[in-house]
Amino acid sequence: MSGAKDQEEFYSKLKSQLQETSLWPSEYLYKFIVPTKSNQVKTIEDIFDNMGAVITTKKSKKGTYISTSVNVRMKNPDAVIEKYKEVANKVEGVISL
Repeated sequence: MSGAKDQEEFYSKLKSQLQETSLWPSEYLYKFIVPTKSNQVKTIEDIFDNMGAVITTKKSKKGTYISTSVNVRMKNPDAVIEKYKEVANKVEGVISL
């Protein structure tokens, strides 16, 4: 995303989609891709620690990236978005899907 305006627009659209498609609290599946070279998966695990999250990881075919899936029960769309923002701020090189 190129700028703060684009980011806020993205999160606003995501929030309305989450409100329309789910009853809250609800299970939510986060998907992230991080470079293998650093310990970014550990940082993601720490962000979702003590939330009852089920976290699975899978290395890419060439081993340069790790796909991380986090399945966790969230209270509302705002809580979902806050976690996306926290991961974006703390995990260098993360791609959120």
